[in-house]
Amino acid sequence: MGLSTEAPETAPLGVLPEDFSGLLAGFRDKLDRVLTDWLEEKRQEAAAAGSPETLDLIDGVGLLATQGGKRLRPALVYYTYRACGGTSDEEALPLALATELLHTYLLIHDDIMDHAETRRGLPAAHVRFRDEHQANHLHGDPVDYGQSVAILLGDLAQSWAVDLAMGVAVVRGSRELARCFAAMCQEVIGGQFLELLVAQRRQASEEELLRVLRLKSGRYTAERPIQLGALLAGASRETLAPLSRYGTAMGEAFQLQDDLLGMFGDPGTVGKPVESDLREGKFTFLIHHALAAATPEQRQTLESALGNAVATGREVAAAVRVLEETGAHTAVTAMIDERLRTARAALDELAGLAPEGRLFLKGLIDYLRERER
Repeated sequence: MGLSTEAPETAPLGVLPEDFSGLLAGFRDKLDRVLTDWLEEKRQEAAAAGSPETLDLIDGVGLLATQGGKRLRPALVYYTYRACGGTSDEEALPLALATELLHTYLLIHDDIMDHAETRRGLPAAHVRFRDEHQANHLHGDPVDYGQSVAILLGDLAQSWAVDLAMGVAVVRGSRELARCFAAMCQEVIGGQFLELLVAQRRQASEEELLRVLRLKSGRYTAERPIQLGALLAGASRETLAPLSRYGTAMGEAFQLQDDLLGMFGDPGTVGKPVESDLREGKFTFLIHHALAAATPEQRQTLESALGNAVATGREVAAAVRVLEETGAHTAVTAMIDERLRTARAALDELAGLAPEGRLFLKGLIDYLRERER
């Protein structure tokens, strides 16, 4: 696949990190080395082609991709592959990297749509290029320039993701793997559109909100990465079915917890202003439950801040109190707990998983329960 892995292809038999955090940290180190090599390879290709402008785009993608991130989606590809009997890092890491680059593409475009100023503690891509436009005294509108360049950065990251994933599928001769990756791309875009639509309407049925939850997060965050790892390892359909149930439940729980953190989390830990979801008008299950139980006065308080980019701190705080007073916070917490129980039950059905992969999948449940960012 054009990627090298400095670490041995497999961990020594019988030697495992003691916990989920150790497994995730070890995987991050591997993926970061592969990502660095991939970016350097792309830089060399651009230099050889006499395209210095492309270097700016490559570095633009690389700046975000290398600035941390949880790496949960590629880790799920990797550790599900290991859980299902896969042993080759050389085989698994390109597919894992494809999912991370797909995520990078979506983050860049999301920040444009959400008018976000920062990402992972740095200026968002469109903000950085807007500021470069102003610093270099270029002609035209700096905001349009920044957004246009950021769209190109996202497009480039997405093209790399497809290149890597389809390369793995070709090597394995697996149309099913290629279809799975393509479905993941399409589903998350469809979920993003539906989320945007219900936010503009300021109303949604429970069925619509469940569809957003499943498409944008349930499948994209966990179910599809898990399926990719299992397919790469040649898992049976009997193994794929409970793994998919586990993945759907975990992905949905992850998004529901994101919604809670977006309202009640610590801004320094979450990495963005906790009121941003409210000001952007995101219509989540939190909002749905609150409006369903609100008094007329509470509804007015919530609706005055929802989607109001210039809402005062006092208005935002009052709206957040409504989420507590109506029981919306408790209702969403119960939804998370229900999905974590479903995930645990699905994992319990899988008796034949390799220890390393099982440890990761089991540890992810506990990690999600205690997650603060």
